[in-house]
Amino acid sequence: MTYQFTLESGITVDSTRPEHAAALEELQRTVFPTLADGERFKREHYLKHLELFPEGQFVALDGERVVGMTSTIRCDFDFESPAHRFSDIIQGGWLTSHEPDGAWLYGADMGTHPDYRRRGIARGLYAARQWTVRRFELRGQVMVGMLRGYGDVKSEMSADAYYESLLRKERSDPTISAQLSVGFEPLGLVPDYLNDPVCDNYGVLMVLSPDKDV
Repeated sequence: MTYQFTLESGITVDSTRPEHAAALEELQRTVFPTLADGERFKREHYLKHLELFPEGQFVALDGERVVGMTSTIRCDFDFESPAHRFSDIIQGGWLTSHEPDGAWLYGADMGTHPDYRRRGIARGLYAARQWTVRRFELRGQVMVGMLRGYGDVKSEMSADAYYESLLRKERSDPTISAQLSVGFEPLGLVPDYLNDPVCDNYGVLMVLSPDKDV
């Protein structure tokens, strides 16, 4: 069974197919230009993801153009020991940390082409993930969102202070604030999560309940 939903903007959120793999590699470079190359997915990785867990991979399409994407795995996440790294999840890009019977849907990445932001694409991709959560009766979505705005102010304040200001809604973060608006619940900072100066390597551990309508 595959997924397909057309947003009000005319963009279609669809299940990823092998023919999307090359365009997805190009989109990764566009969306994450400062991310370490070893932590970006390539064409061959996307093809492997479809072998491992096809129900968890989605794209956003403008006609035939790939303008958004998300990759997920299933896992049994240990909330008692939440510290981990992006590299632990992606396993060199191959997502072989996927556990076929895992109770949680882990969002490995999410991205929208800069020319297509503010058109509801990210929300549409989160909704597609929620379809997978409900289809397999999982406990919900778990992910680490990039603290994308922190790199610009890291000389002025600590990551903890920046995070607390987001929770108090005293400032807005390009990624985390959008995820909070979707309904994700923040559980705390994850330092040294990935290799990207945009967020000074920080992320925020977040969960989304399966009964949340996105």
